Amino acid sequence: MQNSNSLRIVHCFRSPVGGIFRHVRDLIEVQASLGHKVGILCDSNTGGEYEDALFEAISPNLALGLHRIPMQRKIGASDIAVLWKAYKNIRTLKPDILHSHGAKGGAYARLIGLTMRLSGSKVARLYCPHGGSIHFDAKTMQGRAYFTLEKLLERFTDRLIFVSNYEKQGYIDKVGEPHCPYDVIFNGLKDDEFIPVEANKDAADFLFIGMMRDLKGPDLFIEALPEVERIIGRKITAHMVGDGPDTKRYIETVQKMALDDRVKFHPPMRARQAFSMARVVVVPSRAESLPYIVLETVAAAKPLVVTNVGGISEIFQGDTSNLVKPDDAMALANAMVAMISNNNATAQAIEMSNNLRGQFSANEMANSVVNSYHSAMEK
Repeated sequence: MQNSNSLRIVHCFRSPVGGIFRHVRDLIEVQASLGHKVGILCDSNTGGEYEDALFEAISPNLALGLHRIPMQRKIGASDIAVLWKAYKNIRTLKPDILHSHGAKGGAYARLIGLTMRLSGSKVARLYCPHGGSIHFDAKTMQGRAYFTLEKLLERFTDRLIFVSNYEKQGYIDKVGEPHCPYDVIFNGLKDDEFIPVEANKDAADFLFIGMMRDLKGPDLFIEALPEVERIIGRKITAHMVGDGPDTKRYIETVQKMALDDRVKFHPPMRARQAFSMARVVVVPSRAESLPYIVLETVAAAKPLVVTNVGGISEIFQGDTSNLVKPDDAMALANAMVAMISNNNATAQAIEMSNNLRGQFSANEMANSVVNSYHSAMEK
């Protein structure tokens, strides 16, 4: 469907995996249905067959195409050449909106938007940190460098979008009070994600699903497993689903701990498919903003063990009583024991799912973002 208010929107981000990619896909689906023309610019080196299939699924909605170029996670000399290539890609698309996600995508898109503005374009530049550089420690030199860059780039930003109040406050505390308008728009889910997912007959005890890097806590999950076995007095089983820079190290750790007969690794897959493989989902992150995996787990009525980081408490309306102390394998083990031993865990999970329904809607999220676009264009 085409309409007179159709916008040309380009989403710019580095890594097409995890929550950012999920967020962008949801936005694109609704934006395309509203008649907007949408495109993507992202890294060409990240992701695998699973992500390729996701790109293929959304390709009918990408009227402005999919543009993938190499992007390093860390700042380096190669960024200059990559930035120029990205600029040439985006310039030909003539976007009304440059919507950037994450630190690297935000830097590229806002510098490109500045150059386009100097060339006479009226493109609106929006930025959503998704945690990103805000996860750095303000006491470190690296953190201070990133926050200085964020403050500088804010001068070329027409509107900020935060996915949680935690993210907004983190930005204010570390970067400073924004000098451009901003919105807080929670991540959202689709209606069919609130259908409960039952565990298979041969389901494992626990599931970790997410990025295989220490920030997300797979190492803590592995470290907690022997403690769980010691406390409950039997062997337990677990699945670990995902990919990332530390996958090989985690596999080696499991082997060294002689857990490889009952801890199985799997490549990325859809969350609801993974949910059926275990009785309890564990999210042991050291840092988050408003993670989709927690929303998805609660919506699917799966018993959940999750750390008290980022904006996770906002999902539970500020109730932190059942959230676990982060970066503490023993606390995580105790919570896992309590959950696997709880005969009412499934009933409680269903109640939590019902409470979540209506509060986090993908359609509401996407429509609110489009409203932010129009506000940014009026600047």
